[in-house]
Amino acid sequence: MLEIRELTRRFGENTAVDHVSFEVPPGLMTGFVGGNGAGKTTTMRMVMGVLGIDEGEVLWQGRPITRLDRRTFGYMPEERGLYPKQPILDQLVYVAQLKGMERTEARSAVQELLERFGLGERTKDHLEKLSLGNQQRVQIIASVLPKPAALILDEPFSGLDPLAVDSMVDLLREYTRDGVPVLFSSHQLDLVERLCDRLVVLSQGRRVAAGTVSELRDAGVPRFRLVLGGDAGWVRDLGGLDVLDLDGSSVLVEVAEDGAEQHLIAEATSRGAVHEFVRVRPALSEIYREATA
Repeated sequence: MLEIRELTRRFGENTAVDHVSFEVPPGLMTGFVGGNGAGKTTTMRMVMGVLGIDEGEVLWQGRPITRLDRRTFGYMPEERGLYPKQPILDQLVYVAQLKGMERTEARSAVQELLERFGLGERTKDHLEKLSLGNQQRVQIIASVLPKPAALILDEPFSGLDPLAVDSMVDLLREYTRDGVPVLFSSHQLDLVERLCDRLVVLSQGRRVAAGTVSELRDAGVPRFRLVLGGDAGWVRDLGGLDVLDLDGSSVLVEVAEDGAEQHLIAEATSRGAVHEFVRVRPALSEIYREATA
């Protein structure tokens, strides 16, 4: 378990991260979302010890994290850190050796991952000769060597094509199945919604929402869609409901008073045919907009 408790970081008079707390449970993918300047990268840097902490603490396995703990983490920073004029195989093997792998073991692991990401025939190419998407693949490989105790990834899917995204997702799932906690940031909300077990939303340096996708969807004001056999205009006259959209026989309402939806369905059935009555849960993009508004 990776725990972030009341983390705070200031740059002069600007508070970039303001008492942020959340957990990254073992074996789960936690998505870290927020607009530019929300504090995601600064938080990740504090977790990894790249930036100092003004207030708060980071816990690993229930105790304050140490430098040795961080050495077992896989980290993909916002600013990519590989050398553009070196062959990708040589520098990945070197990175793996820095993290404690023997050269033979490192070479084998790197070769396997390069093959997996479609770069098996480009091992001697300099990094700068690769496309931006392929450079991103190499950065991903560097972050998972050797097998990490936790993964902290800043925009790992940026610039990847769909096939590379699928390869990355499969790789991350392998780690989570082994109990590795994964924290990654992304602006691709559809991808976060599809992949993540948990979400943390930052806005202006503060945590404004956290939980599973289901928990966040259920936390807002309930909305229901009603489809009738006839005109639904009468719904406007019912109390305890806000009509968000009305189109002939179909109406979308938001519950302003507890139990108003029960009155709605009772009234609807007394008036005639009811073809649909279903709760409408918001997409992650809606949750994000509401949380950061």
